[in-house]
Amino acid sequence: MSTPQRITSRDNPLLKELRKLSQDGAAYRKAGRCWIEGDHLARAALQRGVKPAVAVLAESAWASLAGEFGAVAGKTVLLPDELFDAISGLESPARLGLMLDLTAETAVQAGTATVVLDRVQDAGNVGSILRSAAAFGFAQVIALKGTAALWSPKVLRAGMGAHFALHLVESVEPGALESLDLPLLVTSSHQGELLHRAQLPWPCAWVLGHEGQGVGPELMARAALSVRIAQPGGEESLNVAAAAAICLHASAAAR
Repeated sequence: MSTPQRITSRDNPLLKELRKLSQDGAAYRKAGRCWIEGDHLARAALQRGVKPAVAVLAESAWASLAGEFGAVAGKTVLLPDELFDAISGLESPARLGLMLDLTAETAVQAGTATVVLDRVQDAGNVGSILRSAAAFGFAQVIALKGTAALWSPKVLRAGMGAHFALHLVESVEPGALESLDLPLLVTSSHQGELLHRAQLPWPCAWVLGHEGQGVGPELMARAALSVRIAQPGGEESLNVAAAAAICLHASAAAR
């Protein structure tokens, strides 16, 4: 294990960058780097073969975490607890974080089971959908323009490590979905065949829409299949993340 670099100044350039990455949801796009905090996310990244650029540990965590995380990155930094708290985006700082270099994915993978996010704006919903996609065998997630930033800290926390199992493409125009060469499946609260009775194709691309407006008319018109989820309890609609989990599980079960 190499000796970590100890930083004690709030004005250190690295700390300024980390603060921005942890507090500005879109900062990663310009920086080409993202910040993940906590041992769960860190382990998820490492298990998928991610090589962090920088590992950051609080002094109080060094004795317990150095053996596992002290030599995983190209550079290891040790901070006084109060400085770690200042860069943390959590109410209860986790005392460990990794800075990851990002390579922007711009190419849609044809023929890969996919989830398409059409202007889904809540970070918690987006992260939850990514978790469901990874769990049920959908290897690609495409975020159309207007969707929450996929690598923002809030989406990363909600995704719980799913990011590192997926091919993620964002800021996509609807026309680019033609290259998927897959049937598009959409949900509606008031029209279409009941999901549990539908013959679901595989592979396919499920399109999940805006929390209030649903899937846009252009994609609804291009869909090969529109389904609705049975709701015998009488609710008007389901949360988009809940609907996604039900639909993706149905596809996995039908394979």
